[in-house]
Amino acid sequence: MSKMLSNVVREYPDYLRDESRTVGSADSISFPTCEAEILEILQAARNESLNITIQGARTGLTAGAVPHGGHILNLSKMTDITGLRYGTARNEVFLTVQPGVLLSEITSMLQALDFDTSSWDEPSLKSLEQMRNGPAFFFPPDPTETSASIGGMVNCNASGSLTLKYGSTRNFVHKLRIIMADGTLCELTRGEQVASGRHFSLPFAEGQLPSYATPNTKNAAGYYVQDDMDLIDLFIGAEGTLGVISEITLRLIHAPVSRWGVTTFLPSEAAALDFVSRLKAVTEPAAIEFFDYLALNLLSNQKDTNPAFSEVQALPAEYHTAVYVEYHAMTDEDAENAVLTMSKIMVECGGDEDTTWIATEPKELEKLRAFRHSIPEAVNLLIDERKKANPELTKLGTDMSVPDTGLHNVMKMYRSSMQDAGMDYVIFGHIGNNHLHVNILPNSNEEHDKGKEIYLNWAGEIVKMGGSVSAEHGIGKLKTAFLELMYSAEAIDEMRALKKLFDPKGMLNRGNLFDT
Repeated sequence: MSKMLSNVVREYPDYLRDESRTVGSADSISFPTCEAEILEILQAARNESLNITIQGARTGLTAGAVPHGGHILNLSKMTDITGLRYGTARNEVFLTVQPGVLLSEITSMLQALDFDTSSWDEPSLKSLEQMRNGPAFFFPPDPTETSASIGGMVNCNASGSLTLKYGSTRNFVHKLRIIMADGTLCELTRGEQVASGRHFSLPFAEGQLPSYATPNTKNAAGYYVQDDMDLIDLFIGAEGTLGVISEITLRLIHAPVSRWGVTTFLPSEAAALDFVSRLKAVTEPAAIEFFDYLALNLLSNQKDTNPAFSEVQALPAEYHTAVYVEYHAMTDEDAENAVLTMSKIMVECGGDEDTTWIATEPKELEKLRAFRHSIPEAVNLLIDERKKANPELTKLGTDMSVPDTGLHNVMKMYRSSMQDAGMDYVIFGHIGNNHLHVNILPNSNEEHDKGKEIYLNWAGEIVKMGGSVSAEHGIGKLKTAFLELMYSAEAIDEMRALKKLFDPKGMLNRGNLFDT
């Protein structure tokens, strides 16, 4: 127990919460730096019958890292980058990291090609030298919170705006080292351990995968299962309920040579939806982001009254709905041609080239991305102001997606429900994946309760459309009721049985996915 520290409430109060602003409780906490220490801590927890909450950077929004008693296993000190290898095709590189490494650190180190190589072997050093003399590589997943840890991103299968082109974190995980609840060390490499239909066999466990079908849309709800699936994918997005990920090998790909971004303002929401549909049909954007007029109004008000928003670009004199589009290409010519095609569609949908923002250089592009990220910041500031009168008040942010056929209907549902309720709200998000965030902004506890009821009703309708109740943030401890809407009782039981097979005593991340 030498690695387990007591007095969590007094000495480590921040580790009882995450970005969901939910607060939990714990008896002890540890900060291992290597696999051997994790094994020691797990053994001590088994001896004392303690459940364990696995934490990374605690940037999640569903309380997945909030402890429900027991012990906190915080992996934020596991920050080594241990090796680098080229793939056989030479158009991909594999970077091996501990789970506590942050996304922002990966991004900056890849840009500068500056790593702590003191523990690297000779092949890794040679690979780094080759990278310095060749084309740039990057790690595409881009959740809004760049301080997310890589371990957390894998456990939640994080995504972001670039998911439209590149897919989620799952697509860029090549290898995992996982410590099971009983201390067994498991190593999974993509393409090497594959299910037969829904039957799987690993050195430490054999059984059946759940029989349900996951929705054919952006999804981060429940265990990922498919026929003949690669078994590494079972642990990606499992929210820490099946094992402790101790090492991750990431797949990096060639970085685009040219990145162009465009923010355009459309005269109506209908025009914006038409623009998005046509754009996806004839071009290949890396990202498409949406901002409704209420979100733009909120941001404009913050810019007028809050100095912290002074660097945000001023909106055109007349605006209604905005759409941000980003293109990645291997030549400037290809990027320019894509934007020219986009511009023609934009004008046909009522957009104005004179009020459109275009970025072709990194600094300009970052300004347009900062504009997108300033929307949730403005929402949080508004809620913080309201919390001064009512400290219990929180926003309600949706995280649901639908197939292409459901986009117009889901938008109508959101609008009509909010207008009938007479409540404050804004809509923004990853419209390229039909994944919009409705932020309900209550003024009172009564409105908050009404908003929760509306949100739950929406979830039921989303499921009927073939969508997901959680597209990128996972289920955690806050959305277990949503998972029960999405899957049958039999499917939930199958998930529970799978967890019990890997974690018989229910030690790991108790309360995530399933109520306890």
